[in-house]
Amino acid sequence: MKKLRTSEVAKSVGRSIAEHRQLAGLTQEEVAERLDIGHEAVSRMERGLIVPTVARLIELADIFNCDITTLLLQSSDRPSDQAQSIAQQLELLSASDRELVLGLLTSLTRRLSIA
Repeated sequence: MKKLRTSEVAKSVGRSIAEHRQLAGLTQEEVAERLDIGHEAVSRMERGLIVPTVARLIELADIFNCDITTLLLQSSDRPSDQAQSIAQQLELLSASDRELVLGLLTSLTRRLSIA
């Protein structure tokens, strides 16, 4: 398994934080206010310049109404974590859309495993 560098993890977690903030319909300023920090700190987290503490990740998960693991899964290269991330995304879709995505995933997997 490849070893992730801290900067890569910080950027990946930051992207996840930004994505979940946007999905929650919140601005960086609103998140900063709820965390009682400056909006620049939220910006630095989202850009991967600083790594949030576990306590801060728990606060962010509460704000975004998601599991803390959701904020971390995108930085993992483990297939089981990636599968969990895909499952969480599938939960947002209707049954017919899930079927479509799974069909595409199956086709892509077959194609890529042959190459």
